[in-house]
Amino acid sequence: MGELVRIQKLLSGWGIASRRGIERLIESGRVEIDGNRLTTQGFSVDSDNLPEIRVDGKVIRPPAEQRPAVYIFHKPLGVVTTLKDERGRETIRDYLPQDRRLYPVGRLDRDSTGLLLITDHGELTNRLLHPSYKVEKEYIVKIDGEPLSTSEQEQFRKGVAIEEGITAPCCLRQLTDPQSYSVIISEGKKRQVRRMFASFRRQVVSLQRIRFGPLRLGNLRPGEIRLLTAEEESALLKAAGLI
Repeated sequence: MGELVRIQKLLSGWGIASRRGIERLIESGRVEIDGNRLTTQGFSVDSDNLPEIRVDGKVIRPPAEQRPAVYIFHKPLGVVTTLKDERGRETIRDYLPQDRRLYPVGRLDRDSTGLLLITDHGELTNRLLHPSYKVEKEYIVKIDGEPLSTSEQEQFRKGVAIEEGITAPCCLRQLTDPQSYSVIISEGKKRQVRRMFASFRRQVVSLQRIRFGPLRLGNLRPGEIRLLTAEEESALLKAAGLI
C-alpha cells in the first residue's frame, strides 16, 4: 500500500484546479470515485493503487511527467478571471497556453488589471493563497472624491471593518497624485481593497496589482504572458515556504 493522499491534494497536484477549486467540485457533486459520487472533503486514496476518478463524467488520469509551470500574466481591463463564463464574457483562457491545464492563483476583478499568476502547481497555489504564509500583494489604486485624511490613512493601515471582520494591518502610501495610493496587503478577501476604501466612503475608479510576493509586473503589457525566470521561480517558491 502506498501513501494515502487526500483527493484535493492529488487533483490539484495534477493541475485539475486549486485545492479550493477541487473542494467546490466535490460540493457540487461533480467528482466520482469508482463510480460513486464523492461527498466527503477529506477522502483519501492510495497513491500506488489509484481508483477510477471522474470529474464531470470524464476519467481523470495522472498527467505525463511534466515539471509544473508558473506564468506571470498582465490581466487586461474587462477580462474575467475564470476559464469559462456562462455570460459569454472574455476570460483569461483566451490568453493562456493551450498545451497544458492551467489555472489562476486567486482572482482579479473584471474591472481590475495587473499581475496575475497562472500555474499548474497545486501546492504552490494553495500556499500563496493561504493567509498563514503572509505573501504580500501590492496595488496601485486611484479613488474618486477627496483624498483620505491623515487620520483616515492611519485607521486604514491599522485595519478596516468589513463584513468578515477587521482586516489585518497593511501598508498604505499616498502617491504624488493625492487621489492615488499604493496598498500592500497579505490577505486575499474578495474585493478586499475596494471594500476597504468603500468603508471610508471612497469609490475606487482604477486598481492595478503591480506585485505578488517577490514578483513585479514590470513592463509586461496588458494581455501578455510569460514564464517566470529560474530566479523568479526560486524566489516565489521561497516566499511560499517550498524551498
